[in-house]
Amino acid sequence: MFRKLQIAALTAVMGLGSIAAMPTAAQADGIYFSFGSDGSRAGVYVGERGRHYRPAPPRRHACTPNRALRKAERMGLRRARVTRANRNIIRVTGRTRYGRDSIVFARSYNCPVIR
Repeated sequence: MFRKLQIAALTAVMGLGSIAAMPTAAQADGIYFSFGSDGSRAGVYVGERGRHYRPAPPRRHACTPNRALRKAERMGLRRARVTRANRNIIRVTGRTRYGRDSIVFARSYNCPVIR
């Protein structure tokens, strides 16, 4: 009987030792132990975000023909229309008070003017 208690105690010590020896990267995400059934859950959450955690920056969308068209109109181009659009540029043509003019926008964020 005493032999079985020794084996159980040794097994428990080895199990706790293996949990303590887990790498810290695994603890950064957290460990969730849940007990229960049928959707009722109680749990323990181990681990938090590090103090150097920084959320992902907001996604910035590329320039579309509609955005370039609106920007050209704000810049003073009247009756503006998209005349050429490929994967690198968007060309918008229209009229100013001096005559015909065209503006070329890049496809990056905020539609920068190239020419």
